[in-house]
Amino acid sequence: MKNLPPFILFALLSASISFADVIRVPTDYETIQSAIDAVDAGDTIEVSAGTYLERLVLKPGITVRSVGGNERGKLGLIRAETTILDGGGENGDAPGVTMAEGATLDGFTITRVGLYDEEQWKRHWDEQGENQSHEHIGTFGKPAIAITGLNCTVTNNIVRHNGDTGIAIVGVEGTSTAPRVAGNVCYRNMGGGIGSMKGSTAFIDSNTCFENLYAGIGHNGASPLVTNNRCYRNVRAGIGVSEGSSPVLRNNRCYGNRRAGIGIRTGAKTRPIVEDNDCYENAMAGIGVEDEAAPIVRSNRCYRNEAAGIGCRSDSAALIVDNDCFENKAAGIGVNSAQPLLLQNRLEKNETAGIGIRGDSNARVLENTCLDNRLVAVGMPDGAEAILLNNTFERTGGMPPIVAILGGSKASLIGNKIKGGGVAGVLLDGKLTATDNVLEGKNGGHGILAKENSEATILGNRIEGYRKPVSDHGAKSIVTKDR
Repeated sequence: MKNLPPFILFALLSASISFADVIRVPTDYETIQSAIDAVDAGDTIEVSAGTYLERLVLKPGITVRSVGGNERGKLGLIRAETTILDGGGENGDAPGVTMAEGATLDGFTITRVGLYDEEQWKRHWDEQGENQSHEHIGTFGKPAIAITGLNCTVTNNIVRHNGDTGIAIVGVEGTSTAPRVAGNVCYRNMGGGIGSMKGSTAFIDSNTCFENLYAGIGHNGASPLVTNNRCYRNVRAGIGVSEGSSPVLRNNRCYGNRRAGIGIRTGAKTRPIVEDNDCYENAMAGIGVEDEAAPIVRSNRCYRNEAAGIGCRSDSAALIVDNDCFENKAAGIGVNSAQPLLLQNRLEKNETAGIGIRGDSNARVLENTCLDNRLVAVGMPDGAEAILLNNTFERTGGMPPIVAILGGSKASLIGNKIKGGGVAGVLLDGKLTATDNVLEGKNGGHGILAKENSEATILGNRIEGYRKPVSDHGAKSIVTKDR
């Protein structure tokens, strides 16, 4: 081609270039769907403000965008608030918007896709979701926006008052399902705000999900990246993870939800990474783990929740490391019939214990700091087992013991620093091995107070400032050899 005359070369090159069209609704086409049917991949449809009684099926590679800039309104962008896709209020056979490969949906309100039921919503809100059907969780249904086995972009939309999930993402075996779902506002939907299911690996970023009937963002057999979202006042968890999901949840804020801020459950294959999130003022735990789930929970801040900051139960096996849990109504970290590893957490000013371990639990508690929790630093009330190694347990006042091993519980205390007032540094009604600990008392309590039928082996500890270093109140056996 280098020997062709310039005008012929220019003509050939020009013929090979296709230019994307911009189609305007309602100027060029009266309805959005008729415009979609007329365009090709690469084209853009710009939709003026107004209400459009339509359900849309997009084509691959197109952009459907509301007219306007990025000025903010009450909830989202002004252009999204004023450009409305109305699904008609009937359940129908189709989602509100069905996405396509490489397509973009930008800046709409999607509402009345299915029936929003205010009475039902209020009832489940009052019941904290206790009587909701779990069968609905993880089902695709008829969402407001449907993404099935493809890559696309859904951004700047307001998804509200729909009869099912707001934005539903479901994987298809053998295909990539990694859409970008960002900057949307999802609220008062009769499912979750955003649902990621069946192999989805979506990017879910900077969305706001509130007052949805299920979770703000829910996962069922999916492993997306979930970052910078705000989830509050949802009937279930702010973010829910279940059924073998392994998402990464990072830098989200979950608060004021009727259950946990982040709830993790259902099976040993449920293994999310939960890091650097703020979970506060939820009606249950800040982060709740149950049903054999095995997450990594690290560097989160859980505070002022109605239950524990972080709760583990029902045979879950979480790694819980470097979290701050403070001013929760129950324990900073609560363990009930679970097998967690607690490492280097900071637990301060919680209403009951810094760490509570009960039921059929077997916990490993290493290098944690418990400061000024209202009752005890560590409480083991009813038969649990734990190894407590190189922790710091302190309290400046109060009558309860600093560490309470009760109800036949079994504990190994190794290399811990136990400091403060109360009836005892350690109160024992069970079995204890205490080695190389430092106990510094105030106000004249007992260093280790062993109740009737307790068993203790106490070796190499330094116990100072207590009225009596070791007190035997009818213990079955005590072996002591302390410094």
